[in-house]
Amino acid sequence: MSGPGPASAPAGLPDWISWRKQQGTIQVANDDKIGPPLTELDINTTTGGFYNGFSVAVTVPAKIIISVIVVWAIFWPIQSGAILNGLNSLILQNFAAWYIWVVAFFIVICLGLALWPAAARLNLGLEGEGPEFTRFSWFSMMFGAGIGVGMLTWAVAEPVTHFESNPETIMGLTTAGGADNVAMAFKWSFLHWGFSAWACYAICGLSLAYFSYRRGLPLTIRSGLTPLFGQRLAGPLGHVIDIVAVVATILGVARTLGFGVDQLVAGLTRIGFSGLIDADGGATTMGIIVALAVIMGLSTLSALSGVGRGIKWLSNLNMGLSIVLLGFLMIFGATWFGLNAMATGLWHYVINLPQMSVNVFRSDGIEGSQDFLLAQWQGWWPVFYWAWWIAFAPFVGLFLARISRGRTVREFVLGALIVPALMCFVWFSWAGGTAIDLELNGGANGVIFDAANGDKIFAMTEFMLAPVATWLSWSMAVLIVVLLLTFLVTSADSAVLIVNTINAAGDEGPKAQPHVLFWGVALAMVVAGLLISGGTTAIQTAMVIGALPFSAVMALMAVALVKAIFNDTRRERAGVPSTHDKIDGATPANPPSGLGTPAE
Repeated sequence: MSGPGPASAPAGLPDWISWRKQQGTIQVANDDKIGPPLTELDINTTTGGFYNGFSVAVTVPAKIIISVIVVWAIFWPIQSGAILNGLNSLILQNFAAWYIWVVAFFIVICLGLALWPAAARLNLGLEGEGPEFTRFSWFSMMFGAGIGVGMLTWAVAEPVTHFESNPETIMGLTTAGGADNVAMAFKWSFLHWGFSAWACYAICGLSLAYFSYRRGLPLTIRSGLTPLFGQRLAGPLGHVIDIVAVVATILGVARTLGFGVDQLVAGLTRIGFSGLIDADGGATTMGIIVALAVIMGLSTLSALSGVGRGIKWLSNLNMGLSIVLLGFLMIFGATWFGLNAMATGLWHYVINLPQMSVNVFRSDGIEGSQDFLLAQWQGWWPVFYWAWWIAFAPFVGLFLARISRGRTVREFVLGALIVPALMCFVWFSWAGGTAIDLELNGGANGVIFDAANGDKIFAMTEFMLAPVATWLSWSMAVLIVVLLLTFLVTSADSAVLIVNTINAAGDEGPKAQPHVLFWGVALAMVVAGLLISGGTTAIQTAMVIGALPFSAVMALMAVALVKAIFNDTRRERAGVPSTHDKIDGATPANPPSGLGTPAE
């Protein structure tokens, strides 16, 4: 801002406050010497040409990295698989504790912000601005993009798996496959899909919404670090952060789509398509190609229509279908068993959450020992999940920010942390509970337990309905396939839009079709390449590796967010504006010069 400065600025006070005080608009206390926040971050974008509106310094390197991963995985599958597995072992050995503790840190920050009165009432937008979407659409989009597709696979598969093995069974405290192990199966399932997962999303989404819609900064990952690095984020440091976010997003979504492809192929086989699975029950190359062609074709069409149309419509559809399927399981499944599983599992989860969130199992290096098995289990489950949620966080977080403008900090945190987690608890209790009850008491005799993870929900519904009428079983399989497709398409098209938003320096406007098509094809090729080179294990390994650098970025985002909110409460006391409209538009035509560097 330019113009004549105040005649005589009070000694020791920022020029902004000196001038405002002279106007008689504020009273400044000695402990509130603070200026306005940073509201501009000038990221260079290209004008004209193929990359019009994009940051070439982010877009091109991100495309190169993803292309190298695709070519490497497809043309050198054995070598890439071996190297990925080696890196995965190295990370699990040296960074397992980091993953456990950083996610616990995210939970603490989220709860603190929700309970902090001064922070909780702040608007993620301009003062008085209301939300764009209804709560139903907000929850639907949040749930569908955040966890939906993985939940369809694991709502049955994970409780069943933990019913057979978990830390309590390894330590001999409960019986594997016994009735005394039911609560533990759900306790660990709730840990992986509950508050910890959504804390990762909430930190990223809250940071982006706060700095983009309240401060007017670009809707991109680097904006969340402005309280720590300021204008330096407009240069190479910011470019690196956004590149890391794009790569993590692609790998995180690829992991989700990898699960989805396996399950979609299983579902298509159940409803009559042949030649898509091999003798071991895995997807054939043809099955992978068919599934990805369907998913990415539909998702690209949806992405081209934008958030307000295609994604919103699909999210509402999959929420409606989810309610139908869940209602079926609650009424015709193990109703009381599921209710009891939820109550006991939730009780054990809540009272043990602090301990489970920070406990790190240390291996003694003796293969087959209890310590070795516990550390191995933690690497397979919590560490993998925390890496998955962190890799998924730039995508889900930016998407949550996009659909949450105008909500308060408390509303965002509680809405993002609690409501979707409760939906997951309900799903796991009745879907997984029905599967366990059918095996324990319903005569399933391994039909469900022995099925592949992606096929377990189909095996369960077929066992329930086939004796009544074959067409009912087939119809339910069709419903699940459609529901799965809506979850997959919502995740994929949202990811394409988010990646292009980051590449375009936070510009939310429509993107040129070639860029939408490129990232749609790139995402499909990453999934196909890694599935071919090593199945879902290869995708899982690549995702754990890609999540590590972004976990450090997220930790800094959490610190920066707390710092920004604390300073905004100081500004509120001092009468200094903290939203970009009041800073940029509510001053006289010729405000004072020499305001200095905006403070955080």
